Amino acid sequence: MKYVGAHVSIRGGVENAPLNAAAIGAKGFALFTKNQRQWHAPPLTEESIAAFQTNRAAHGYSPEMILPHDSYLINLGQPFPEKLELSRRAFIDEMKRCEQLGLTLLNFHPGSHLKEISEEACLKLIAESINLALAETRNVTAVLENTAGQGSNVGYCFEHLATIIEQIDDKSRIGVCIDTCHAFAAGYDLASPDGYDQTWRWFEKYIGFEFLRGMHINDCKSKLGGRLDRHHSLGAGELGESIFSRIMNDDRLDSIPLILETIDDTLWPREIAWLYSLEQNKKIQTII
Repeated sequence: MKYVGAHVSIRGGVENAPLNAAAIGAKGFALFTKNQRQWHAPPLTEESIAAFQTNRAAHGYSPEMILPHDSYLINLGQPFPEKLELSRRAFIDEMKRCEQLGLTLLNFHPGSHLKEISEEACLKLIAESINLALAETRNVTAVLENTAGQGSNVGYCFEHLATIIEQIDDKSRIGVCIDTCHAFAAGYDLASPDGYDQTWRWFEKYIGFEFLRGMHINDCKSKLGGRLDRHHSLGAGELGESIFSRIMNDDRLDSIPLILETIDDTLWPREIAWLYSLEQNKKIQTII
């Protein structure tokens, strides 16, 4: 089963996220557990935690259907020690918030070398940061998201993600989220049938489907390999429509959150319904 949803608002409290997801017909969802534009936030209250659990259960969302996202301020590959420590403490706080809410995943962008250190050194810092966070938390998997390769961001190729995973002490608590827009912008041709199959062959070669914990389902304004992180509504960008039929009929992508981050949230109910309608098509066979 596909857990299709969107990154919904927590305005008024995290407990509103399951309600907002249910209102758009989502079978999964993403959320921030705090204001993503601030380093610090008030602790979650017992009332909010209890209400979140009640609303989550009432609408049938289990933890594996939910893919929280950390703050965009965090850079676990930060080359400056004081700022790196700030990012690490913030990331640990995000992991602990997931613990409190009974969530088992935390999605995040790997980091950026800011043109101050090599990519290799940045990847090592990211792995060290994750190991520190895993040592201070329990039951939450750190989920690396591929990037478009914009600026000095690492994580735009599967080899980068594999290098980080290799350095993680507890591999049962590390995973990957593939963003379709980011992958295409980074040079993975998901838009064509052959390119779609080749991309997943590379994914299996360098990472492995056992590490796939979620996807971000976005069309892309960037051209193939354009290295620009520019999301678009489904079918309106360079990826077109056929990739989304392949995704919805690809059994390897079952039982993980498939999260919309498309640019017009008023279209989310329609996009979710459209994605589920594609499952009626004949199953697409793929061979690794």
